[in-house]
Amino acid sequence: MANEPSTPRTSRAKGLAVFHAELWESFFMAMQALTAHKLRSALTLLGMMVGVFSIIVVMTAMRVLQSNIESGMSELGANTFTVEKWPAISFEGPKGWEKYRRRKNLTLQTVMQLREQATLARSVSAETWLQQGEAASRYKTTNPDISMTGVMPDTFAAKNWIVEEGRAFLSTDLDSARNVCVLGNSLKKKLFPFGGSPLGEAVKFQGINYTVIGYLEAKGSMFGDQDNFIAIPLTTGLNRFGSEWRSLAIYVQTSGAPAYDDTVEQVRGALRAIRKVPPGAEDDFEIFSNDTLIEQFRGLTLAVRVGVAIISSIALLAAGIGIMNIMLVSVTERTREIGIRRAVGAKKRNILTQFIMEAIVLCEVGGVIGVAFGILGGNAAAFFLKVAPVIPVDWIIFGLLICSVVGIIFGTYPAFKAANLDPIESLRYE
Repeated sequence: MANEPSTPRTSRAKGLAVFHAELWESFFMAMQALTAHKLRSALTLLGMMVGVFSIIVVMTAMRVLQSNIESGMSELGANTFTVEKWPAISFEGPKGWEKYRRRKNLTLQTVMQLREQATLARSVSAETWLQQGEAASRYKTTNPDISMTGVMPDTFAAKNWIVEEGRAFLSTDLDSARNVCVLGNSLKKKLFPFGGSPLGEAVKFQGINYTVIGYLEAKGSMFGDQDNFIAIPLTTGLNRFGSEWRSLAIYVQTSGAPAYDDTVEQVRGALRAIRKVPPGAEDDFEIFSNDTLIEQFRGLTLAVRVGVAIISSIALLAAGIGIMNIMLVSVTERTREIGIRRAVGAKKRNILTQFIMEAIVLCEVGGVIGVAFGILGGNAAAFFLKVAPVIPVDWIIFGLLICSVVGIIFGTYPAFKAANLDPIESLRYE
C-alpha cells in the first residue's frame, strides 16, 4: 500500500508528539538522576526550599494577620463613615501633627449643626473617649484598664454594636444626662462572674455609680480587648469629665450605597461651612470609612511584602548558584554517558532538554516542599489567633514560577556545556 502524502498539519502534529515524548523522557531521566544521588540532591534542593519557605511563610502569616486586622477595622456599620480631627495614619512627622493639633475640635454643637444640614444622612452621632480606670460591682473590682466612652443612641448602629441583653441608650438618656451604662461583653463577665443578668445592677467608675441597662455581644480581641469598656451617654460624660479639650468622632450613616458618595460630599460641604474653612483651603477635618482604613493598612504592608520578596529572592539566587555548581559537577561525572547517548543518535537538543529539565525538577521539588512547610508555618499565626487558615494561592504560584525561572537560568549553562561535548572525547573520558 502506498504511503499517504504528508501534509503540513500532520507534520506539525507529529512534531508536537515527538516534542512531548522528549519532554516526558527528559523528565523521567531527570528524576532518575536525582534519586541516584539522594544526599547530594537533598542538600542542593535545601537552598531552594529555604528560599521558597521564607517567602511563603511570611506571606501566609501576613495574609492571616491582614485578614484578621481588616475584619477588626471593619467595626463600622454598613454605609457609614467617620469624621475626625486627626487622620487615622500619618507619616508627616512632628510638623504634620502640629498642623492637626491646631485644628478646631469637633464639638457636640458641631454634631447638632451637622444633623440639621446633612439631609441625606440617615443618622449623625458621635463618640469620645472619656477616662480609664477601674470598675467595680458588688461582686468584683477590675484592674484599672477599663475605658469609659461617651456615645449617642445612634452610635450603636454606626459602630455595629449589637445589644445582647437589655437596651441601648435612648434620646431621653442623652437629654437628661442620666447615670446609666452599657457594658462591653468581657467587662460584663469580669464584673458579674457568676452569671445571671446584670440589668439594674450598679457599676462604680471613678467614684460614681451607673445603672446597667444592657451589655453588648462580643467583638473579639485583635486590637487588645475590644469588649473591655463601659459606655455612658455622651452628655453625661462631657458634663462629668469636661468638653473643652475634647474632639469628638462623628459617625454618619447614609441611607444606602447609592447615596454614599453624595452624602460624603454634602457632609464635607456642611462641615466646611460650619467650621468657616475658606474657599480653596484644604479641609480641617478627616473623613474615612472601613475601605479607606483598610486601603491605608494595605499600603503600609506593601513595603513589608516587597522587602520580604527581595530578601527571599537573594536566598533563591544563592540557591540557584548552588544548583549550577551541582549541575556542572553532574555534567563532568556523566561525560561518558553523554558520549554514549550521542553515539546512539541523541541530538544536542535532547541533551540540552534533559539537563535543563533536571535543574527545573530539582528547583520545583525544593519549591513544593518549601511551599508546604511555608503554609503550615504561616498558618501557625491563624492557630494562635483562632482565625481561619489562609492559603496564599497567588504567592504559591509566584514562588513555583520563580523556581522554574531559577532552574532555567542556572541550568542553561551546564546543559549547554553538556550538549556541546564532543562525542568521541566523551566516550574516551574515564
